[in-house]
Amino acid sequence: MSTLPGGTWTLGDLTVTRFGYGAMQLAGPQVMGPPADRQGALAVLREAVDLGITHIDTSDAYGPRVTNELIRQALHPYPESLHIVTKVGATRDPQGGWPPARRPEELRRQVHDNLTSLGLDVLDLVNLRLGDAAGPQPGSLAEAFETLVELQQEGLIRHLGVSNATEEQVAQARSIAPIVCVQNMYNLAHRHDDELIDRLAADGIAYVPFFPLGGFTPLQSSALSAVAARLEATPMSVALAWLLQRSPNILLIPGTSSTAHLHENITGAGLTLSDEDLKKLDDIGLGATATN
Repeated sequence: MSTLPGGTWTLGDLTVTRFGYGAMQLAGPQVMGPPADRQGALAVLREAVDLGITHIDTSDAYGPRVTNELIRQALHPYPESLHIVTKVGATRDPQGGWPPARRPEELRRQVHDNLTSLGLDVLDLVNLRLGDAAGPQPGSLAEAFETLVELQQEGLIRHLGVSNATEEQVAQARSIAPIVCVQNMYNLAHRHDDELIDRLAADGIAYVPFFPLGGFTPLQSSALSAVAARLEATPMSVALAWLLQRSPNILLIPGTSSTAHLHENITGAGLTLSDEDLKKLDDIGLGATATN
């Protein structure tokens, strides 16, 4: 744990490494079906834990059921230090879509499906996935979140969070019950949650960004590549290192199906960025056109 970049963070009463692992890429194309290399997928999971990672992010919708079953096969019985985070609120259709599934009976079924596929009696942390594939969408989460609170009170969930949420939905969730994390799209090019991240940090709540290189324009990608070239690093390394240095409550969950790439991500996230580097990187989010 001490060798991983970023140190640790506390999710409620759970201590996790800030550098975690996202299991979504272990499923087949479009996050559907089994991996082409099952043994390779199992090896990545075991290597992640061997390297000290104590935060694995998954969902029974990945595959569906594929990543959870891989996690169980690779790591069960789980080390006491390992904490598996899952999400509910969407299912899969035959075309690979992510239709919402947030009615109370649907959420209850998803929680029980996650418990079964992971081989657990209680889930450490469940995020309620909101919005749709296009991103967060406005609307009340009360009925859905209250259902998860009921499951928490029944002893099936330890901690709660929200994913793909608007600031208003985060506030509404917190008015209903404590949350320990928010999981949204955020990176160098998409800085819409800057103020939210700072407020959550002040309250001891984690922020878990996904798609660290997602949604960049060609110009922004060129700017990132230029900074990476100066640092003799990859764009992904710079993006991950920037996220870790952005705020102490940011937890990383980069995914990969390769043990070599897993090692590269860990090394990259440990890159130290100077004030000058950070200024140039911040310009990317501000839409700057200069790449030098």
